[in-house]
Amino acid sequence: MEVQAFIEHCMQVVGTRASHARSLAHVLLEGDLRGHYSHGLNRMDVYVTEIRAGICARDGEPVVEKESAATALVNGKNLLGPVVGNYCMSLAVKKAQDMGVGWVVAHGSNHFGIAAYYSMQALKENMIGMAYTNTSPLVVPTRAKEGTLGTNPISVAAPAMDGDSFVLDMATSAVALGKVEIHERNGVSIPEGWGCDSGGRVSTEPKAVLSGGGLVPLGGNETTGSHKGYGLSLMVEVFCGMLAGAQYSKHIRTWRVTDRMADLGQCFVAVNPEHFAPGFNDRMSHLLSLHRNLEPVDPGMPVMAAGDPERKHMQTCQELGGIPYYLSVVKHMNEFASTLGVRPLLPTHRHMQ
Repeated sequence: MEVQAFIEHCMQVVGTRASHARSLAHVLLEGDLRGHYSHGLNRMDVYVTEIRAGICARDGEPVVEKESAATALVNGKNLLGPVVGNYCMSLAVKKAQDMGVGWVVAHGSNHFGIAAYYSMQALKENMIGMAYTNTSPLVVPTRAKEGTLGTNPISVAAPAMDGDSFVLDMATSAVALGKVEIHERNGVSIPEGWGCDSGGRVSTEPKAVLSGGGLVPLGGNETTGSHKGYGLSLMVEVFCGMLAGAQYSKHIRTWRVTDRMADLGQCFVAVNPEHFAPGFNDRMSHLLSLHRNLEPVDPGMPVMAAGDPERKHMQTCQELGGIPYYLSVVKHMNEFASTLGVRPLLPTHRHMQ
């Protein structure tokens, strides 16, 4: 596919090992395919910039520093996040096959794309998967002015019957930063409740959020439950920064600043339902259908379960014969790739009807 080849080429031009570039391209493409444009092609320049700056390793392999039958502590060796994530999730699944549960944490990692890419790997073995990561401090805690937490995503994937599944993939902030960036790139204001300015006041201006302001926790403000999103973000730090011995909270480097390594903490869990009550997949299918069949408020907007919007977007892409992108994003990445001497660039003449 053109986008995958384009990402791989850009990464290899700056010295990334071919297999690592391929791993990154797969994750970013999956993000776009599932409709999470904030974590797809839109993010490519970040990875290239970090490799060029020498703060992300071009080559190498993660290393297990400590392990038991069901757990492991991994040193990501400052490699691309997808390389670390694939290694850790594979190890977690292997341990869960033997022990029922595999819990693997990593330090020395980098941004790994959409968290669901890793939790869903457990589905291939009919297991429950979980993935968590801390990130650069972009989120302003409830009642505060300063951003001290990352978007700190949570993903849980659980298998049902006939290939169906529950796939939760959510930031613990009200929204992912990439969505604000896309709005800013398109010159569009953001909805109220996504972010705040440098004084901690709610703002609908993307530039105010991106320049001195920050995102707000899931819930928006304290009245509408932001303290819950704040608590979930700290929970992710427990699993990632604390357990893995990685950087955490405001000690993680500033987003897009390339003065030092990120040293992100990440957590990957696999749970084998066979070691618990029988009939897990049947019950999951019933749970999903119970909610999908609820009478909706609007007949044109059926009730969905986590993972359904992504499946719908993937079906749309299949019908279109490709992934639709904002032209502004494609042009931005082409301009960036041109500075690297990359050819061919992505096509910009195929407009959707």
